[in-house]
Parts: sequence; structure tokens; C-alpha cells
Amino acid sequence: MIALTDIETKESPPAPAVDGSGKKPPRPVLRRRGQGRVAHIFLIPFLLGLVFVTALPLIASLYLSFTDYDLIRAPEFIGLANFDRMFDDPRWWASVGVTLRYVFISVPVQLVFALMLAVILDRGISGLAFYRSAFYLPSLLGTSVAVAILWRQIFGDSGLVNNVLDFLGIASSSWLQNPDTALSTLVILNVWTFGAPMIIFLAGLRQIPEELYEAASIDGAGKVRSFWSITVPLLTPIIFFNLILQTIGSFQAFTQAHVVSGGRGGPLDSTLFYTLYLYQQGFVNYNMGYAAAMAWVLLVAIAILTAVYFLSAKYWVHYGDE
Repeated sequence: MIALTDIETKESPPAPAVDGSGKKPPRPVLRRRGQGRVAHIFLIPFLLGLVFVTALPLIASLYLSFTDYDLIRAPEFIGLANFDRMFDDPRWWASVGVTLRYVFISVPVQLVFALMLAVILDRGISGLAFYRSAFYLPSLLGTSVAVAILWRQIFGDSGLVNNVLDFLGIASSSWLQNPDTALSTLVILNVWTFGAPMIIFLAGLRQIPEELYEAASIDGAGKVRSFWSITVPLLTPIIFFNLILQTIGSFQAFTQAHVVSGGRGGPLDSTLFYTLYLYQQGFVNYNMGYAAAMAWVLLVAIAILTAVYFLSAKYWVHYGDE
């Protein structure tokens, strides 16, 4: 038999050494200097990109917005003349109106459609992974040139939409050549790219406790009442997040309008997005100073609208700890 004292002696850790004063020696300090150097080395590409790709071009564009610059001659400082010119430019006002209609129509419709499909997928249908991937695919392709060309073919004179309408006996014309319907085709294209907000909504729905729905069912609440009283309030942070992302992205939309209208924004400037007119001024008319001023106005407008969203969030966005 092994004595208890033997077991304690084998399993107990060795006693720390002490010096002549009876105090324990200090623990060795880990040297992190080498790890810090490695971290700085890995940060160098990011810092270079931040300075040379973001910060310096941003400062340069701010300077150019106060100049007359045509990409050939040296910039000539003209003060606020570029900004004053906007208020007398009818095409600038047209681009602002087209962009605002596009943003405030397509973004709410896209979010409603994405939330509706997320609710359907959250019910646990078979093949969820396939449907989730299939619905997300348009978000990856929606801003590509190939999809914009396809969209132009679908809504053209002899496109798929008109062929279906002709088969049903409904008179039709080119949707893209009609100023009343050209912008609607781009709105439909933006709504079609609902995959990214849908995935985010689906993730938010998975975080809602099932016990809340069970308690509401016991109290006699139906599915519609549970949706408006439980699902929507708990999803307001996700709605707020998607609203900001999609609004900023819609203000920056360019490829669709450029390809569909051939870079002109027609017909009758009905698809003249702000970014498209900025491109025309900067790289077609070589008014780079005016284009830089337009870019800064767009930046300030997006910042103000985002600030308005955040200020209004306290009235309708509900977080879990409230």
C-alpha cells in the first residue's frame, strides 16, 4: 500500500525557491517586442493603402473641387465657382431628382421583399441551403456589366418582357426608350439584388427566441399579430443596418444606368444618375474640378442622410437591452 503522504508528495507542485530575505523572486516578464514588430509589418500594406489610395486622393479631390481642371492644364483655383455652377445647371438638378426617386423607391421595396423571403425561408423549408444560395446570387451579379446588358435585352424592343406581353395580346414598346418607364427598369434591377439584405434578415430571425412566439400563441395572437408585435420590433436593428447600407449603395449606383442608357442617361435624362452625370463631367467633358465638387456634394448629402437615420433611430429602433 502507498501511504497518503507519498501521494501528496508526488502530486503536489514543487515549492517556489526563496532568497535569503524570505521573499519569492519576481516572475519572468514575457518579451513582446518581437511580436510588436511582426504586427507592424503586417499593418504596413493596410497603412499604405489608407494613405495613398484613400487619404491622399480624398485630399486631392477636395482641392480640385475649388479649381478649374481639365486633366491637361494645371489646376486653376476658382474658389466656390464649381459649387455655384451646380445651382444653375439643369442637368445637375435632373440627376439629383432621378437619384432621389431611385433611392427612395427601390430601397424600401427591396427591403420589404428581402424581409418577406427571409420570413418564408425561416420556416424551415427543405433545401434551405440551395434557396439561400440561389437568392443571394443576384446580389453578386446585380452590379456587373453582364447583368446590365442582359437587363437591356430583357426590356428592349424585342426583349423577353415585350414578347410575353405580345403573346398575351398586350401592346408594348421599348421600356428603355420610354422616359416614363426607363427608371422603373433600374428600380426592378435593384430590387432583384435582394440577396444580401435577405441573408442578414434571415440571421436576425434566427436570433429571436421561439419562446416569445409560443407565449404569444398561448395568449391568442395569430401569425400576423406575432409578426408585427414580435418579429418587426426585434428586427428593427437589422432593418436599420440594412437601410443604411442599401441607401448608401443606391446613391452610388452607376453601372446599371451607364450600360442601359449607353452612358447618356437617356431617354430625356430619365436615367441620369448623379454618379453618371459626375462621370460625364469628369471623364467625357474633362471638367474634373466640377466633377470633384459634385463628388463632395454627394459625400456630404450621404453623411447628412445617414445622420438623420441615426437621429431617428431612437424613435423606432428597439434593442434587446431596452
